[in-house]
Amino acid sequence: MLFTISGKHIDITEAIKSYAQEKTSRLPRYYNGVNQVEVIVDGSEGGKTSVEIIVRGEHSRVFVGTKSGENVYKCLDLAVRKLEKQLRRKKTKERNNKHAARVRRSK
Repeated sequence: MLFTISGKHIDITEAIKSYAQEKTSRLPRYYNGVNQVEVIVDGSEGGKTSVEIIVRGEHSRVFVGTKSGENVYKCLDLAVRKLEKQLRRKKTKERNNKHAARVRRSK
């Protein structure tokens, strides 16, 4: 899984990078087709920080989770939680559609 992190108007410390990588490394548990994770941290002058996590999966599937707040770590946690919910929902839909009842042909 490819992991990238970038910061806009904020310096990404090694602690933030390792924390983000640790949290996003669990995403393939919810959906097997995860190939790439991109984390964008945007800091503004007012102290507000926004975190956007973009997850790319197989078959050009893209999942996005964003959160804004005061604390970078809390925003990362909440954005990952949103993504976990999206990935879990997608996997459930695929699993249910795979086992749909077959329609009989009339003769």
